[in-house]
Amino acid sequence: MKKIFLPLLASTLVTLSCASKFAPVAENALRPTAITQPTPNDTDDPAIWIHPTDATKSLIVGTDKEDGGGLYVYDLNGKIINKFIGMQRPNNVDIAYGLLINGVKTDIAVTTERNAKRLRVFSLPDLKPIDNGGISIFDGEIGEEVREGMGIALYTKKTGTNAIEIHAIVGRKTGPSGTYLWQYKLAITPKGTVTAEVIRKFGTYSGNKEIEAIAVDNELGYIYYSDEGSGVRKYYADPEKGNNEIAFFAQNDAKSDHEGIAIYKTTHTTGYLLVSNQQNNSMMVYKREGSEMDPNHHQLIADIPVSAIECDGVDATNVNLGTNYPKGILVTMSNGNVFHIYDWRLLQKEIDKEEK
Repeated sequence: MKKIFLPLLASTLVTLSCASKFAPVAENALRPTAITQPTPNDTDDPAIWIHPTDATKSLIVGTDKEDGGGLYVYDLNGKIINKFIGMQRPNNVDIAYGLLINGVKTDIAVTTERNAKRLRVFSLPDLKPIDNGGISIFDGEIGEEVREGMGIALYTKKTGTNAIEIHAIVGRKTGPSGTYLWQYKLAITPKGTVTAEVIRKFGTYSGNKEIEAIAVDNELGYIYYSDEGSGVRKYYADPEKGNNEIAFFAQNDAKSDHEGIAIYKTTHTTGYLLVSNQQNNSMMVYKREGSEMDPNHHQLIADIPVSAIECDGVDATNVNLGTNYPKGILVTMSNGNVFHIYDWRLLQKEIDKEEK
């Protein structure tokens, strides 16, 4: 399939944006290299899977979040190559590598199925369900919407030289401050299906809008999540390190909603945190490593206009994905039931301008 370039759609995007409460697409907004084929309903959140032997064959997995929607798999040109549909409002998705299932290391995608109040787990790259129909979440909670899973991020914890645990950090439509997020440890039954056990309940909530976007930095061991109307909160990913909040930033940086969060790594310990400034059609950028004096001090260093409208979920990778993406990509949700795929070099150029 030929790539779809944004300039062909620019006037349409501006018209849509001007008709809403959102800012119009800026004239200097970054243009994506490719736009995915549209889904039938409403895209929400992407995740990037890196092929183990040929990075140019890496894939993007994204949610189409209405009832009857599902997970869609795209190649790096944006072509839909697989899907699993008929789900009850799948919301967010994340990917982890090397879950040991009957002695076989298996890559997985996990999504929240909001109206069914469960997680769904799929093997990758084949997108086959391996959860025996789903894993019930927020069991025992009472009240409207408190069991409706929305955000999810996967944390890979090293437990030995070659051993890992994979945890799912799950958010919901609403919930009490202090236990808004639940952390589940994934496990495998003798039949090879994935189950999960609650090992932690945590997470401050302002009560302003909701908590959806969650991201995990495996190397540095942090969880970030968007308290949507208030800012971005930071916690340790390892439950053994406690439930104290270690940072609350971006409080005055967004036009309105703090949405998707992506982590772009320049080294093992450095890089950028990107947060979707949804009503501004831009990406707020923070240093992953914090400031020179404080690793938990994250100050806005750039707010980059993008062509994605009302961007919700985002993901990024620094892996060389071939000629078009030698420094990796940023993937963003956009109105129009699509995802935008940006060459990272475009963002890096803008970041460099701001950092000089």
